[in-house]
Order: sequence, then C-alpha cells, then structure tokens
Amino acid sequence: MGGIITDQSIFKAYDIRGTYPEQINGNVAYGIGQTFCRLVGNGSRVCIARDVRLSGPELRENLLAGLSGSSLEISEIGVVPTPVIYFALVKYGFDGGIMITASHNPPEWNGFKIYGKSGAPIGMGSGLEKMRDTVFKLAPVAKLEPAATKDISQKVLRAYLGSLLNNSSMKCDLSVGIDPGNGSYSKIAAKAFRKKGIEVHAINNTPDGSFPSRPPEPKPEALSALKDLVIEKGLDFGIAFDADGDRGIFVDGKGQALRGDVAFAVFAMQMLKKGDKAVFEVSCTDAVREAILANGGVPVMVPVGRTNMLAAMSGEKARIGGEISGHTYFSETFGGDDALFSGLKMADLISESGESLTKLLSRINRYELTSMEIDVDEEAKFMIISKIKEKFSKDKNAIAIDGIKVRSTNGWFLLRASNTSSKIRLLAEAKTKAGLESLLKEAKAELHAAIGSL
Repeated sequence: MGGIITDQSIFKAYDIRGTYPEQINGNVAYGIGQTFCRLVGNGSRVCIARDVRLSGPELRENLLAGLSGSSLEISEIGVVPTPVIYFALVKYGFDGGIMITASHNPPEWNGFKIYGKSGAPIGMGSGLEKMRDTVFKLAPVAKLEPAATKDISQKVLRAYLGSLLNNSSMKCDLSVGIDPGNGSYSKIAAKAFRKKGIEVHAINNTPDGSFPSRPPEPKPEALSALKDLVIEKGLDFGIAFDADGDRGIFVDGKGQALRGDVAFAVFAMQMLKKGDKAVFEVSCTDAVREAILANGGVPVMVPVGRTNMLAAMSGEKARIGGEISGHTYFSETFGGDDALFSGLKMADLISESGESLTKLLSRINRYELTSMEIDVDEEAKFMIISKIKEKFSKDKNAIAIDGIKVRSTNGWFLLRASNTSSKIRLLAEAKTKAGLESLLKEAKAELHAAIGSL
C-alpha cells in the first residue's frame, strides 16, 4: 500500500534532500513531522528553523502540521543560517531540532537537517534510517492544523551574535568584502563584521530564495563579482557563504579564491598550540597535516562528512576542524561549522599577525591537486571500492578509513564512493604536474580493473 512518501532517494547519508515539489513537498514535510515526534519522544523541547528558499514557508507549515497533536514544546527561530539553529540546540539544551534547508544545492531543491539532543546530527546509522523506514509506512491522512509554537528568533539571534563577537573580540582595522549570495547570512554577516570595527563592502546582501546573483554553492568560478570587488577596492580579503551559511570560501587580496582545506591550513598554522588537536577529512591536502605538525598540533584524520567531523571534534576535544569544501569547525562554536565565525576569526588572525592573507598563504605548502567524479551503478559503487580496498589491504601506505587512500613517492590518490549520488570520487595530489598525471593514471587503472572484475 502506498504511503504519503514514495521516493526513498531523498534520504541521504546526512540529511533529507531533493527537488521541490517533485521529491520534497508538503506531504514529505508532514511525514517528517510525524516521525520526528516519535524520534525525540513525548514532552521533548524542540526547535525548528529554515533558510531563505521560496518553498520554505509551505514546508514549514506542513512540518508543523505533522508535529501537531504531539506533546512537544516547539520553538521557532525563523529564517536563519544553519549555524544559528546549531547554536540554539546546544546553548539552550533542546532535545531535538529540524532545519529546513537544502544547504548549497540549487534553488529548486529543499530538504531537512535533523538533530537530536543538544545538536547531535541524525544521519544514516544514528537514527535517520529509522525515520525513513517509519515514514514510508505512513498512510495518507487528513492533515491537522499547524502546531502552536513559540517565537524565540530575536532572543537566539542576539545571543548567537554576542557569542561570536565575544569569542572574536579583537577590533580590526580591516576592510572586507562579503558575498552572502542572497542566502541566509544576508544582512547578518555584514552586521557582525561592522561590530568588530571592520569596513564592510557587501554584495548580493538581500535575502532572496531564487538566488538571482549566483548559485547557492560558492564555487570559485561563481565568485567573479567578489574577486573583482576585493581587487577594485583594495580589500584585505573577501568571504562568500553558501545558502545556509555553514560553509565559506575565502578570497585573498589578489582576488584568488581558496579551497577550503587551504584556508584551513592557515587557521591551523596561526591558531594551534602544542598538543592542540585538529580534525580534517581524508581528502584534504597534505599541507593541512604539515601546518598542524609545524605548530606541535595533533592531526586527526576522519572520513568525509559533517557527522564524522562533529563526532571527532567532540570526542577528541579538538581545537579546530576543516573540510576541503569550506566547512570549518571551532571549539568556540561548540565544535560546529560556522562560516561567519570563520570569517571573523580570519580577521583576527590577519590583525594579530600584521600580515596579509596572501602573505600568510605563502607559508603554506601548495601542491597540485585535482578531483573528478566517475558515474557508476548505485548498487555497485561500494562493491567497486571494496575490491580496491582488498587489493591494498596489506599495503602499509594505504589508508582505508573512507574509501581507499594510497600514498606513493609522487603523492597520493583517493577513491571513495559518494554518499549522495551514483558516483565514485577520485582525488589526487602531487608535488608536480607530472607526478599528478602519473597518480591519476594509476588510480584510473585500479578503478577500471575493479569495475571489470564485477
């Protein structure tokens, strides 16, 4: 018998996500609300929020209808970046929460990030699979009226900004360009930088869920306007945010957009003290590990994914954490990823050092790194990686914490199955272009051999 939700593909490794209204719609939101009640338990205190996407109001209303009739105490934070709901969950000790967002996906997408007690992310293996199995059993019913909620948006936003500024208190005589991309940090980020005494030049700074200025994902090739702004105004640096504000991409004074792991190496070089732990995911450049060790820090490598990063930040009591995609984690933000705090902290580091971001970058080793995706059958992708892992199982230069990462004198290559699509991701890094070509050739040969053996 068909339920109110029929497309299982919307349940990803870390969240629920799909196109609106084909995959994500009012029925889905209603079902998520009903199953969330069962997940957190009767009498729980929960909060919900959403980003700027145009489908957000409808999904919110139907989500609240799904939550209706429960004994939950529901607070709303309104339209905010994802780091704000994470802050609220941890600071105020909520038993759970839901952020309506598709993060960096295109405008026609939307979805749900699910949280447990005090901000613990709910993904596959930590409860999301139970929600999925339950929601597909729900039969169509007449929807209830939306549940009553308490608006705590102003209180939370004031506390959030206060916390960021208290943990980044240095007044900075800098000039910065910001590009929220019409996303959830529009207006908010500029306000925070100005409170630090920073001269702010903002573009795409009006919330608009159609994202008219650029795609929600701040890829370097989409940031030409910010690069031009930094160069034309002679700014110290720029930062672009994704739609829900949990990742940020920096632009240095020369207008160069930095990969997330390269920017993270700067944080590691400037922030760490002897014994501090720093968490990074397996696809990051070797420059990250080198920067950590140079300061006497302790490097902790983990599998790709926010759930893994948060768990390691907490379990290792790490000082900072970083991903190649631009997510940066700090102990000051309860171990969470916060692109606005990342920007404020970068301003501090530049002021403290008395040197430009470009100068700080000159101390970071830079290697040739490339990535690509190979389309494969969804059911075969993990078997393919298992075959390659088996071959390298006795190789002391191979790391198998997420896919297989193989080191050689040239550098390294990484092959891993995507958690969100029918693809295998290939990354390779070397000191020279010739070395990179050699590694790519080797990695592709291993991949084709594994595919051919199935």
